[in-house]
Amino acid sequence: MRRYRFFLDFAKEEEWLSEMIRQGWELTGTGFGYRFRKTEPQDTVIRIDFRIFASQDEFLNYRALFEDSGWKHIAGSRTSGAQYFKRMSSSSSEDIFSDALSRAERYRRLSRMWISMSVVSLVALLLLALTGPIDLRALVQPKLFYLTQGLWEKSGAAFWDAFWFETPFALFRAVLVYSFPLSLALYLAFAFKSNRLYQQEKNHEQSI
Repeated sequence: MRRYRFFLDFAKEEEWLSEMIRQGWELTGTGFGYRFRKTEPQDTVIRIDFRIFASQDEFLNYRALFEDSGWKHIAGSRTSGAQYFKRMSSSSSEDIFSDALSRAERYRRLSRMWISMSVVSLVALLLLALTGPIDLRALVQPKLFYLTQGLWEKSGAAFWDAFWFETPFALFRAVLVYSFPLSLALYLAFAFKSNRLYQQEKNHEQSI
């Protein structure tokens, strides 16, 4: 079974996945949605960390460390970021994190990832604008998406024939141009949200 959800708050995602496994649906993978397999209902919990590893050996050692504490790695790869763990028994450690501060750190790592993606989007947009494929003026002058020479001076049937012929190509250019600033804005918003969650977790730890 596949389900489609989007979470920025790991705590809410953990709650949802824990409820799914209690209903008999165990997470097997993520990417384009969440993939589940049918299993016996399990009275357990799911926890999520966020880490990207430089090498496969580092990733395997990381997994082994948690499995020694009674937490099975059920989803996530070396480069996926989100790592999903299932508590194996009631004798397992209470959590995959030693304290609230280490739990908060996952949000800071997530925020940094979104910031990195924002930088990549901005650099790509500037490079495409400087080398020619994207004309940033089209963001405020949509007519520039139409490249037919003299299109806007035509009239009558000649105008409409040329207009409708080029419109699919103009829409493609518009999607390309607007996707970069839209992605940039979303990535920055996600980075801000993740950083706010980090601050909330950290402040909660300090207030205890």
